[in-house]
Amino acid sequence: MKKTLVYATVLLAFPLLAAAQSDVKELGDLIITTIEGTLVPVLFAVAFLVFIWGAFKFFILGAAKGEVKEEGKNLMIYGIIGFAVMVSVWGLVNILTGSFNLDTKLNAPKDSVTAPL
Repeated sequence: MKKTLVYATVLLAFPLLAAAQSDVKELGDLIITTIEGTLVPVLFAVAFLVFIWGAFKFFILGAAKGEVKEEGKNLMIYGIIGFAVMVSVWGLVNILTGSFNLDTKLNAPKDSVTAPL
């Protein structure tokens, strides 16, 4: 069983090894572009919806009920904590991409528009 697992892992890792040998920077740029373009906006949207749902439960549904009001307050706090964590991680990712020259915006070819002399 262990041998089969090892063989399967090695076979699945071959494309990654080939990609690593050809161009690691290209793979890094693809991963970073996917994270910045898709994952980050989706996570921010989810955190925003959690916050809004908590506010709805706190102010509207929980106006007369203490238990529902407390649950809404907790959801609002979780939404704010989610925003803080995501902004921190996003900043850390941008620092690391700048440090290792993986930032696709800095390395992109210039358009036909040039700066005035």
